[in-house]
Amino acid sequence: MENNVLAARFRSVVNGHLATPMILVALLAMVILPLPAFMLDMLFTFNIALSLVIVLASIYMLKPLHFAAFPSILLIATLLRLALNVASTRIILLEGHTGTAAAGNVIEAFGEFVIGGNYAVGFVVFAILVIINFVVVTKGATRIAEVSARFTLDSMPGKQMAIDADLNAGLIDQDEARRRREEIMQESDFYGSMDGASKFVRGDAIAGILILFINIIGGFIIGVAQHDLTFAQAAQYYTLLTIGDGLVAQIPSLLLASAAGLLITRSTKEQDMGEQIIGQLTSNPKTLAITSAIIGGMGLIPGMPNIPFLILAAIGGATAWYIHQRQKAATAAELVAQQPQQDTPREQRELSWDDLSPVDPIGLEVGYRLIPLVDKNQGGQLMNRIKGIRKKISQEMGFLIPPVHIRDNLDLAPTAYQITLFGVTFGEAEVYPERMLAINPGQVFGALDGIKTQDPAFGLDAVWIETSQREHAQAQGYTVVDVDTVIATHLSKILNNHAHDLMGREEVQHLLDNLAKTAPKLVEGLVPDTVPLGTVQKVLQNLLEENIPVRDIRTITEAISEQAARNPDPEAITAATRMALSHSIIQHINGTANELPIITLDPELEQILLKTLQASGEGGASLEPGLAENMHKNLQEVTQRQEMTGDAAILVVQAGLRSWISRFIRHSIPGLNVLSYNEIPDDKQIRIVANIGR
Repeated sequence: MENNVLAARFRSVVNGHLATPMILVALLAMVILPLPAFMLDMLFTFNIALSLVIVLASIYMLKPLHFAAFPSILLIATLLRLALNVASTRIILLEGHTGTAAAGNVIEAFGEFVIGGNYAVGFVVFAILVIINFVVVTKGATRIAEVSARFTLDSMPGKQMAIDADLNAGLIDQDEARRRREEIMQESDFYGSMDGASKFVRGDAIAGILILFINIIGGFIIGVAQHDLTFAQAAQYYTLLTIGDGLVAQIPSLLLASAAGLLITRSTKEQDMGEQIIGQLTSNPKTLAITSAIIGGMGLIPGMPNIPFLILAAIGGATAWYIHQRQKAATAAELVAQQPQQDTPREQRELSWDDLSPVDPIGLEVGYRLIPLVDKNQGGQLMNRIKGIRKKISQEMGFLIPPVHIRDNLDLAPTAYQITLFGVTFGEAEVYPERMLAINPGQVFGALDGIKTQDPAFGLDAVWIETSQREHAQAQGYTVVDVDTVIATHLSKILNNHAHDLMGREEVQHLLDNLAKTAPKLVEGLVPDTVPLGTVQKVLQNLLEENIPVRDIRTITEAISEQAARNPDPEAITAATRMALSHSIIQHINGTANELPIITLDPELEQILLKTLQASGEGGASLEPGLAENMHKNLQEVTQRQEMTGDAAILVVQAGLRSWISRFIRHSIPGLNVLSYNEIPDDKQIRIVANIGR
C-alpha cells in the first residue's frame, strides 16, 4: 500500500512539476551532445507524428478555446525541430563524407526516395515547400492572428456590457455571468498568445532556409578541404543529406503552420470543422448542380480530357439531386407536422360562462414568424428566459409575479410582438429573428450597415445587423444582443415599472399568510379588525410604485398596524411605512456609504409649494406654468450632473411635499429619488450638492 502511494506521488511530481523542465533539458542535450543516427531517426519520426497529432487536434476541436495550450505546444514543437536541425547538422558535417546514410535512414530516405536521389530536384521541391510555408500559410496565419487579437481586445467592453445586461435582465445567474467573463478573458489571452506564437512559425521557416545554405556550403568546404572528396562527390553527398534534412524538418513545419491557420481561421461555433465545412458547402444544392453542369460542358469539348470531367460532373449532379431530395422531404415533413388536425364536424354545444376566458395579468402576443422563439420543440429559448425574469423580479420585489401567458396573434405583423397587462398594451415592437440588435450605449467608434431602429426597452439608438457582423459591432463598442434578449429585456422593464399594478389582493393575502407562519401574533387581528385588506394593498402598491421592494413584509406590517390605529389614511400609513424602511430605502438608493449627497429646495420655494398644495386640497397642487417648468428644468440638470459623477440623485423635502413632488417628477425624471427629512437615518451624514430655487 505504502509503495503504491509513493509511486502515485512520484508520478504526480513527474507529470505536474518535472515534465516541462525535463523536456527543456532534453532539448538542450540534443543541441550540445552528439546523437547517434538511430536516435536521430527516432526523433525525426516522433517530430512528424507530433505534427500530425497537432493538426488533427486542431481539426477536431469544437472551439479554438478548447485548444488553449496550442501556443505553448507550438513553441515546444518549434524548439524540438530546431534542436533536431542542430543535431542533424552536426552529424552531417562530421560524417557526411562517408555517404548519404551518415545521418540516419530517415534523412537518407527523404534524400533518395522522395526526390529520386537528384539534388537539383530536391532543391526545387524544398524551395516550393518553403514558399508555400513562408509566403502563403505562415504569412496568412500571422495576419489573421494579429487582426483576431486586435478585434478580440476591442470587443471586450461590448461583451462585458452584454453579460451585465443579461445578468440585470435575469436571463443568467451570477455563476453563468462569472463563467462567461472567464471565457472572455481566456479568449483574449488565447488570441494574444496566438499573435505571438505565429512569429515562431515564421522564424522557423526563415531558420530552415538559412540552415539549408549553411549545411550545403559548410559541407562542401569540409568535404573538399578536409576529406579530399572531389567536387562532384562533395556536392552529391552533402547536398542530398542537407536536402533530406531540410525536407524532414520542413514537412512538420508546414503541418504546424497549417494547424495554426486552421485553428485561428475557424469560427467560434461549437461544431466539428469537417461537419461545418461540408454542411455549409452543400447547404444549397444549386451551387453544386451549376458547377457539375459547367464541368460536364467542359468535358464535352473535343480535345479535353473527357472521361475525368464527365465522371466528376456525374458525381456532382447525383450529389446535388440527392441533397435536393433530402431537403424537399424535410420541408414536407415539417409542413405536415405544423398542419392542424381537421376535426370531424360535430354539433355545437350551448355557450356557457366557462367559455369566457379571463383577462391575463401578463400577456405576450407574437406574430407567426416569432412562434419558433417560444416553441421548445423548435429550439426556442424565450420561455426559459421569461421564467428567469419572473424569478429575478419576484425575488427583488418581494412577491410572486404572475405567469406570462404567451399566444400568437394573427392581427400582428409577422415579426411583431406586444406586451399586455390585464389586456392593456404597455409595449410593442417589431424584431427580426434572423438578425441581431446592436445597441449604441452612448459611445461607439463607427457606423454599422443594417436596419436602423431604437431599443424597445430603453429607447437607445440601435441597428439590426446580420449575425456575421456581431464581432465587428462589438469591436466598434456596440452592445449586441439576440432577439430573445430584446424581447426579454423589454418585458423585464415593463414588469419592473408596473409591479404595483400586479400587486392584487390575492398577492397581499399570500404575503400575510406566509408571514403568519413565522409571526402569527403580528398578523392576527390585522385584517379586517385593524385595517381593511384594501388599505394594505394600497400601501404596498404605493411602495412598489416608487421602486421600493416589499421583501421586508414584517417591518411593513408592523408599521401599518401602528399607524392605522392613529390615522387609517393609506397615504399617512405609506409615509409611516417609508420611515420604518428608511435604512432599506437609503441602502437601495446609495449603497452602504455613510455620506449621503442630497438636493434641497430653497425655503421660499418650499413655502410656495406648501401653500399651493394646502389651497388646492386633495386635488393636488396646481403650479403656475413658468414656476413648474423652471423647477423641473433645474431638477433635471442637477440629476444629470449627479449621474455623470456616479452619485445618486436624491431630493430631500418636507414630509408634506414628498408625495406630491414624487408624482410630479416620477415619469419625466426617473433617476431622481424623492425623500422626506424624516426618512433619513440618524447615522447618515448629509452633503448638500445643490439647492433649487425659483
